[in-house]
Amino acid sequence: MSRDAFLARLGADPDLRADWDAICGIGGRLQGSESCERAFDLVAERLGQLGPVEVARTRYMGWTPGEARIEAGGEAIPCLPLNGAAGTGGEWRDWEILDLSRGLPEDFRRAGDAPRGRAVLLRHEFPFGTDTVHRRVKLRVAEEAGAAAAIMVQPLPGIGPVTGGANDCPLPGFGVGVEGARAMLAAGRARFLQSGTHGIATARHLILDLPGRGPGRVVLSAHLDGHAPGESAMDNASGVAALLALGRAARPFLSAFEHGLTLCIFGAEEWSLSGSRAWLAGLARDRVAAMGANLNLDTVVGSARLTALTSGFPALSQAVRQVAGPEMGIHETLMVNSDHANFAALGIPSLRLIAGFNEPDSPVARLLTAGDRRDAVPQGQLEAAAKVAGAILWALLERDAAAMAALREGAADARAAVRILSPLPPQE
Repeated sequence: MSRDAFLARLGADPDLRADWDAICGIGGRLQGSESCERAFDLVAERLGQLGPVEVARTRYMGWTPGEARIEAGGEAIPCLPLNGAAGTGGEWRDWEILDLSRGLPEDFRRAGDAPRGRAVLLRHEFPFGTDTVHRRVKLRVAEEAGAAAAIMVQPLPGIGPVTGGANDCPLPGFGVGVEGARAMLAAGRARFLQSGTHGIATARHLILDLPGRGPGRVVLSAHLDGHAPGESAMDNASGVAALLALGRAARPFLSAFEHGLTLCIFGAEEWSLSGSRAWLAGLARDRVAAMGANLNLDTVVGSARLTALTSGFPALSQAVRQVAGPEMGIHETLMVNSDHANFAALGIPSLRLIAGFNEPDSPVARLLTAGDRRDAVPQGQLEAAAKVAGAILWALLERDAAAMAALREGAADARAAVRILSPLPPQE
C-alpha cells in the first residue's frame, strides 16, 4: 500500500520536469566553470527544501580551458579540447595526420613507428556498450607510441566535435566531428593550438541525510557536473532531477524503514570520478559501514530502455530483476563509468541506472557533444525513468538489515578495477 502511495506521489511531482529544465537552462556545467557553480547553488536550494544540506568539498586535479584551434588546408576545423589535455606551449604546432581507426592497441601495433611525431585520429566510441573501449585506453597507447597529439573523432554526421576527459594524458588532446576529420585527412597535416591552466581545484558536493528507524542508509546519488557544449541534459541533469523528485516522494515514508536515505549530488564525476572517490575516502568508517546499497542515477534518459549496471553483485542483479521485470536490462560486470564504481570498490552493493546501454543509435550517442540537449529526449522518458528508479529505491529501502547484507553475497572485488582512475591530490 505504501509503495503505491510513494509511486503515486512521485508520479504527481510537478517539479521533476521543472528541475530538469532549470538545470539544463544553466548550461553545460563543466567542473570549475561559472555554470557549474550556478547549478550547484540552484540544486542546493532545491535540496534544502527537504532538510539541512551538508556541503562537502574535495580536491581534484583541475583545469581551466583556454584556446583550442585546428587549421587544415587553410580552413578552421571546429574542435573542442579534451578536458585536462596538455597544451601546445602557447604556440601553433604543425603535424602530419595519421588515421588509426578505432585506436585500439592492435591498431597501434599494426602501425609500427608511424604514430611517432604525428597527430593520430582515434575513433570516439559509443560510451556505453559491452564492447566499448574507453578513451583512457586509447590515449595511453597513443602516448606510449610517441604520438604528438591525440584527436578523438566523433563519427556521427552533423553533430560536430566531441569532448571528454584526457585522463592525465600528457599529449595535446582535441575532439572533432567526422567532417573535420575528413578535412584534416584530405590536407594530410594540420596546425594545432591549445592552451589551458592546470592546478589543484576544489569540487563541491551536496549531501542530505534523511534518517529511518536505524543506523543503516541507502545512498541515492547523481552527479551534477557536465561538459561545456550543449546542456548536459542526459548526462546528467536527468539523474539529478530524478534524484530530487525521489527524495521529495520518499521523505514522508522513511520512518517506516530500518534504513534511512542519504542523497548525494556529486561534483567532479567527469574528472575520473574523483569527487565521490575523495568524499568516500574522507568519511568515518562507521558511516561507510552503514551504507547498505547505492543507487546511482546517471543518464537515465535518451532511450526508453533502462539497464542496471550492477557492479559484480549477483544478488543485487536478482533483486533488481524481481522489481523491474524482464524488460529491465542487467549488466553485472563492473563498469567504471560513474560514481557507483567508487561505492562498489568499498564493497557496497551498487548499481548505475542508465538509458541506452548497447544502443549506439539512440540519442545517448550525443553525449559529450553539443547535441546533449533536452530536445533530443522524447517526452515522457524522464517521468518513466523516475518511476523505475522509484521502484528500485523502494525495494532497497524496505529490506531489513539481514536482507540488505545478503546483497553482498558472491560479489566480485572491485578495488583493482577502480585503481585505473587518476590519483587524487592530497585532501585538506
